[in-house]
Amino acid sequence: MTMNLFDAHCHLQDERLTPYLDAAMERAAKAGVTDLMCCGSREKDWPLLPGLAQRFPGVQLSFGLHPWYAGSRSEGWLDALKACLEDTPSSVGEIGLDHALDKTTFTDQETVLLAQIHLANERHLPVTFHCRRAWGRLVELLDETGWPARRFVLHSYSGSVDLVQPLIRRGAFFSFSGAITFEQNRKGRDAVAAVPLDYLLIETDAPDLPPFLPPSVGRLLDSAGKAINEPAHLTAVLTAVAKIKGIPELELAKTTVSNAQSLWP
Repeated sequence: MTMNLFDAHCHLQDERLTPYLDAAMERAAKAGVTDLMCCGSREKDWPLLPGLAQRFPGVQLSFGLHPWYAGSRSEGWLDALKACLEDTPSSVGEIGLDHALDKTTFTDQETVLLAQIHLANERHLPVTFHCRRAWGRLVELLDETGWPARRFVLHSYSGSVDLVQPLIRRGAFFSFSGAITFEQNRKGRDAVAAVPLDYLLIETDAPDLPPFLPPSVGRLLDSAGKAINEPAHLTAVLTAVAKIKGIPELELAKTTVSNAQSLWP
């Protein structure tokens, strides 16, 4: 049965995908992935995104400075981000906190994060968050300073089940990636079970976070033999999430597309 899918988070501009992008997008279309949110993560990414949206129907855009790149930002980074959002009305992300990085970066990460939330609120734009090992601090910080005025996405959600309802009350949608296709990821799979359907999204995070795939499924490899994820693999995430939720894949596909379209009309 034909179904449409919305990849809520990917990075089509990533140089690992560049040599294969045309073929990868053809495979995505054949797999039913008709819409994709392509997220810019650093300044050098941002100029590449509009061309991708022109080149591939269904590609939507988000611009943000990821915490990994906060320390290498230029003096004019915020003005450059404002210009991107003025030229291409879209959304802000991915932005966030990453406490897997050195502790000396934490204060700077927060400064960059809050500046971008302020910018999103000025323009009434949705936000996509990256959060790793920093869920307690993210909630504490934004309870103090203010959450995004519009709804927001927690990309590749890795927080606890206990946080699901408190984050929904704060405006969250929860996006799940290929990480939940691995049965040993009990925390992630329990979170999927806990998120109500109306707040659920699916994503690939291509070219990162490849899902579990049977040996018969072809996959891209980089020069070191490491798997490169691609949007067509969203079907593996769909299958895993539908199984966890105990609903037909077609129902989940329709629901997640509707949720994404409510965020990014």
